[in-house]
Amino acid sequence: MQKISAANAVLLFGCALSLHAAGRQGQVRVLAGDYGRRDSIVWFTLPAGAPEFQQLADECGNMIQLQPDREGHACFIEKELKHRSARIYRLVSAKSNDDPGDGVQVIREGSQLKCSVANQPVFHYQAHVVELPRPDIKPIFQRGGYLHPLLTPNGKLITDDYPPNHLHHHGIWFSWTKTEFEGRQPDFWNMGEGKGKVEFVAVDKTWSGLVHGGFQSRHRFVDLTAAEPKVALNETWQVTLYNVGRSANRYWMVDLVSTQHCATASPLKLPKYHYGGLGFRGNWTWNGKDKTFFLTSEGETDRVKGNETRGRWCHISGDVDGARVGIAILCHPDNFRAPQPMRLHPAEPFFCYAPSQLDDWEISPGKPYVSRYRLIVADGPPDKAELERLWNDYAHPPTITID
Repeated sequence: MQKISAANAVLLFGCALSLHAAGRQGQVRVLAGDYGRRDSIVWFTLPAGAPEFQQLADECGNMIQLQPDREGHACFIEKELKHRSARIYRLVSAKSNDDPGDGVQVIREGSQLKCSVANQPVFHYQAHVVELPRPDIKPIFQRGGYLHPLLTPNGKLITDDYPPNHLHHHGIWFSWTKTEFEGRQPDFWNMGEGKGKVEFVAVDKTWSGLVHGGFQSRHRFVDLTAAEPKVALNETWQVTLYNVGRSANRYWMVDLVSTQHCATASPLKLPKYHYGGLGFRGNWTWNGKDKTFFLTSEGETDRVKGNETRGRWCHISGDVDGARVGIAILCHPDNFRAPQPMRLHPAEPFFCYAPSQLDDWEISPGKPYVSRYRLIVADGPPDKAELERLWNDYAHPPTITID
């Protein structure tokens, strides 16, 4: 039988007393599984009658911030958990003493949602259309419903908006290029051709919190080739910014979920094509064959060879003010045709997950098209091992049991 030292016995007794004092109101067990966990996002469904629960207590009664929502779910951050190990928490109703300003804030200012962590700007969501940034841009290019600017933890800008050589590129956005709708061929990507556009509709909700903050918004894909403009798709974005990555190797983590529904009884057909989907446009200073650097999950760094390959994630980077900065876009394994094929532009700082590269397909009435991506934004060059860890944590989250 294993012996317990006097010191450990006192510690265990103290932990038991602390746990009892916190309140035995429900047990949450976190199972790491096959992957080591660090800054791991943990979601679970609260037991019935649990809205009062505001924190977790570990085995020693240390309080862990819990963020419940109105739908009966809760989220917390598992700071560190070795693979194949487990940790037990108790749900408690103790209020947090943490400063709300240390969490994630989402504030609406004019046409933008400004999203930050501990009062440090991370990104803006451009909602409705505003004045164009330069007088030489035609009104046909006006667009809302995208993320820009996107900043690193050191405050370096990594996105661009209305770049002169591609006016329809906007930070991080979503659109389709080659399509067929009711016998017509609208193009929702190349807005300058006047065949289609994506419009911002509304922000339905925003939230802030110590664990995460974000928003839900709506867009619509409008066919301009019809006799009268006609909506082909309705889209919902849910964007969540997490309060993680604030250790020595700092990073921002953002989840983007796009859900697209047919707006009519007609499908949106998507013929085989080399781009269209979730797009990223990098800082203007990254233009040129030797100014943008790519690294795919398969280890490819040659942008020409990496183009039209499939990847679980792709890191795109460049220099800003003499320092390397970048973003990794992680593709969820439940996405259509995952790992999705990718467009790596040969000379510009442009990346796109493009499921249409593989073959014809369609978005059908009554069958929502859901795509999930996680954005990791950091200063410095990419660390492949760390990106693999982050993807595994995203693709295979910890298992949760509630007693």
